[in-house]
Amino acid sequence: MRTQVGIVGAGPAGLLLAHLLHLRGIESVVIESRSRPYIENRIRAGLLEQGTVDTLTESGVADRLHREGLAHDGMELRFDGRSHRIDLHGLTGKRVTIYGQQEVVKDLVAARLGYGAPLHFEVEDTQVHDPESDRPRISWTKDGQRHELLCDVIAGCDGFHGVCRAAIPEGKLKVYERVYPFAWLGILAETPPPSHELIYARHADGFALATMRSPTLSRLYVQCPVEDAAENWSDDRIWDALHKRLARADGLDQVKEGPILQKGVTAMRSFVVEPMRFGRMFLCGDAAHIVPPTGAKGMNLAVADVRTLCRALVAFYRGQGTALMDSYSATCLRRIWKKQRFSWWMTSMLHRFDGDDPFEHRIQVAELDYVCGSQAAQRTLAENYVGLPYEDGVAA
Repeated sequence: MRTQVGIVGAGPAGLLLAHLLHLRGIESVVIESRSRPYIENRIRAGLLEQGTVDTLTESGVADRLHREGLAHDGMELRFDGRSHRIDLHGLTGKRVTIYGQQEVVKDLVAARLGYGAPLHFEVEDTQVHDPESDRPRISWTKDGQRHELLCDVIAGCDGFHGVCRAAIPEGKLKVYERVYPFAWLGILAETPPPSHELIYARHADGFALATMRSPTLSRLYVQCPVEDAAENWSDDRIWDALHKRLARADGLDQVKEGPILQKGVTAMRSFVVEPMRFGRMFLCGDAAHIVPPTGAKGMNLAVADVRTLCRALVAFYRGQGTALMDSYSATCLRRIWKKQRFSWWMTSMLHRFDGDDPFEHRIQVAELDYVCGSQAAQRTLAENYVGLPYEDGVAA
C-alpha cells in the first residue's frame, strides 16, 4: 500500500490528524491495535479547552459535542472547608466543556468511516521501518496476513506504550520524568454531580476532585497511595472519603451517593521526550508527553500537537518546504513545558505529599489563600486552565 501520511494509533491524536489532513486533501492510513468498541468505550479525560472545542467545531465534527457537552464558565477551589469560585469566563472570555474523550473518538471514527478513508482496527505486530529515510514504512499483521505501507511521513500517535517512540534508537531522545508518590482512585457513579462545575479540594487527608460526565453521571476522585488497588476501596470507604474531603464549613453536604459503575487507580507522572521527531517520524500526544491529570491537559495537548503537525504537513505538500516540519518539535515543546508547569503547580498545591509535615500543609493553604484573594493569580490560573493561545496565529 502507498499513502502520504501513515498514522499509528486511533486515539484522539491520530484520528484528529487524519481528519484535518483529509479536509486539506492529504491522504492518510490509520492503524490501531485495539478494536473499535474498545477505543470508543475506554473512559479517559473529559475536559476540553476552548481551543480544542473550536478545533473540533471548525473541522465539522462537533455537532454532538455542542448538543451533549456541558459548558463551564468557572471552577471551584475548596480548602479548609472554604470554597472559592474562579470565574474562568469573566477572567478570560473563554470556557471549558465537559465531553468525554471516548465521545470525541466516536465522533472522529464516524466521520472517517463516513467518507470511506482507511482505518484498520485490531492490527498486530506493528513495526516502523526506515523513519530516517524519505520513504519510511509501516508493517503490521491483520487476520494472519502481513501488510506494508509506504509513506512520506509517519505520525506516532500510539500512546505512552506504543511502538513508535520505542523504535527510535537509544541516545536519540532525552527523557524528562517525574513520578509522584501518590495516585488517584477514580469512580464513575450513577448520581448527580455535587456541583454544576468542577470542585478541586485540598484536605489534610489528601486531594479530591468532583467532576461529571452528564447531569446524572458523576466522575469523582480521591488521592490514594501509589501502591494502592481499587479492590482495597469498598463503596462505603469511597463515599466516606468523598464526604469528608469535599466537606464545606457551613455543613452542607453536596455529595450524593449512588451506584458505582466503575472504579480504578491512576498513577501520577510527568513525562516529556525531546525532540518529538526522528527523521520523517513525528510523535504526537501521549507518545511524547504525559501530564498529571490535575490540570486536565492530556488530550488538549495532543490536539495542539496535531494542529502544529497538520500545519507543517500542509506547507510541505503545497511545496513550501520543510521549515515547519523542522520546527515542529520546538513549537510543541514550548506549549508542553508550560502545561507541565501548570499541571505540576496544581498538583503540588492540592495534594498531600507528606501527611506528617504540618509545614507543608500550611504552605499549601497559604498558596490557595493567595490565589483566591488575588485577581492576578486567579487570572493566571484561568488563562492556563481554559487553554493558552496556539502558536499558529489562531486564537485558542
